[in-house]
Amino acid sequence: MKRFISITAILLLLALVCVGVVGFNLFRDSAIKQYFATMKPPATTVSTVVVKPSDWTPGVEAIGTVRAVRGVDLTVETSGVVKEILFHANQKVADGAVLLQLDDAVERADLEATKAQVAVVQTALERAIELQKRGVNPEATLDTARATATATEAQVAKLQAVLDQKQLTAPFSGTVGIPKIDIGQYLSPGGAVVTLQDLDTMRVDFTVPEQQLPLLKIGQTVRLGIGGSGGGADMPFAGAIRGIDPKIDASSRLVSVRGEVANPDGKLTPGQFVQVRVELPQEKNILSLPQTALTSSLYGDFVFVVVPAKPAEAGAAPPAKAEDQKPAADKPADDAAKPQAEAAKPAADAAKSPDKAADKPAAADAGKPAAEEEKPALVLSQVFVKPGRRNDGMVEIVEGIKAGDEVVTAGQNRLFNGMSVAVDNTIDPSKSANQQAQQ
Repeated sequence: MKRFISITAILLLLALVCVGVVGFNLFRDSAIKQYFATMKPPATTVSTVVVKPSDWTPGVEAIGTVRAVRGVDLTVETSGVVKEILFHANQKVADGAVLLQLDDAVERADLEATKAQVAVVQTALERAIELQKRGVNPEATLDTARATATATEAQVAKLQAVLDQKQLTAPFSGTVGIPKIDIGQYLSPGGAVVTLQDLDTMRVDFTVPEQQLPLLKIGQTVRLGIGGSGGGADMPFAGAIRGIDPKIDASSRLVSVRGEVANPDGKLTPGQFVQVRVELPQEKNILSLPQTALTSSLYGDFVFVVVPAKPAEAGAAPPAKAEDQKPAADKPADDAAKPQAEAAKPAADAAKSPDKAADKPAAADAGKPAAEEEKPALVLSQVFVKPGRRNDGMVEIVEGIKAGDEVVTAGQNRLFNGMSVAVDNTIDPSKSANQQAQQ
């Protein structure tokens, strides 16, 4: 009998434990569900900018190639063996400087012999003229002497020209490149020797679509940038348009344009790839945003505008329970008297110690700083916009927003319409990290 009672007690105890565990789990799941249902998610931190009308400088952007205004690959005009190289790589040479000397021994000897013959022919011409004056020399003999003298002088000029061709001179001032020849090498006419480039002024050739041709004029400002994206700070080289091709390419529908840019520091190199921007007249009162504020999707381009939350969205106090809304007449007399007794209690305490009662509220109010006052809750409103032109990291907004709107510029990851946010503008996404560190 005792054994049966013990087993029954153990089974009851196990049943109670099981019921307790199941009940605890149900209570825990209900509490967690209720907690997450009533929990308000934390506000996401974003950076914003207030939309303001500003000046806008439109432009025509293109890709171009840099060339020297004066640049040529030098060659020799006659054959010969290289005797002397009078320049080195990247040397700046003056106009007319001798760069290369070919072997000219044979030509010099022929020139000296012809000059000696000129002296003999000139003496014969003078003798013929003297005899003609005396009347003892026929006119034909004098004409022959004159023709011989003229032909001999022409031969001297020819040999001097051939001798000059044995030297390679710079046609203009500039910078020479790497020599393509060696001493003792035999060169044929047209053989390349070295390139000569005037790097002080550069030209840039680029093409633009035919639709943009009416926007271009001779003398408009042209800016060049190397490598990175366009922009005023990234385009330090400024020049002007010097030529616009009057003919549009029928196959590509592009028109060729040429500009000239000063290159005092020699940072631009012939053959270099550059980004080109032709600046157009400035426009006023244009609404623009940093390009980081614009998000593109299959449904269109949109931005997130920060707006004050409505009372329901801001987490208004939950409505009072039905039993709390009963009139005082429906409650028992004891319950109705409790609020009056509780209201009278502070008055009695104030009567007993008026100094403490007077100091307590004042101290509480004084200790509460104005900064701790609750700020209005902010939420996001997704607004579809129509973007326009782009320039220097900014994009023109044609439709969708107005001046005074506060638009999110950074932190758009995982944002959605109606989301609660907090604004932190200590970081400007339109500037690089180095620029912000210097401030």
